[in-house]
Amino acid sequence: MCAESTDGSIGPLDRQSEPADPTARARLSPSWQADRSTEVKEPRGEGPMEEARAQELLTAERARLMKLLNDSNRSATEDREAADDPVGFDDGAEPLTAEATDDLISADIRDRLAALDRAEQRLAAGTFGRSVRSGRPIPDERLEADPAAELTVEEAEG
Repeated sequence: MCAESTDGSIGPLDRQSEPADPTARARLSPSWQADRSTEVKEPRGEGPMEEARAQELLTAERARLMKLLNDSNRSATEDREAADDPVGFDDGAEPLTAEATDDLISADIRDRLAALDRAEQRLAAGTFGRSVRSGRPIPDERLEADPAAELTVEEAEG
């Protein structure tokens, strides 16, 4: 359900987080531009990302996604309750469309959470920050923007 765009971003969730590095924004879909619910510190130094920083980013992203999932589930419940109310909708398909949208958003969030699980596994294995395809390093700027990134920008675009 999550289509990967030409820039490597994933589906509708992309509109939810603001990259910490303004130059990273150009590598992400324009829809990834909203506040994170959990603040994280600014990136440190050059070179490979420190494990503590990586864990901090992953934890903050998980908290943000869990909040989005809870909000989406609450919205889906409200939409389903509204669909049962015959009054209030001029178009009978409107509640069904809202339900389907809520379901797709929830599925995308669950896909993103699965990507975070994989990133945490790579962190534990010592391979976080390396492409799962080529093993090449993923720049810290990209990891700051998307801590679950699995590919370099070039690989994601190719």
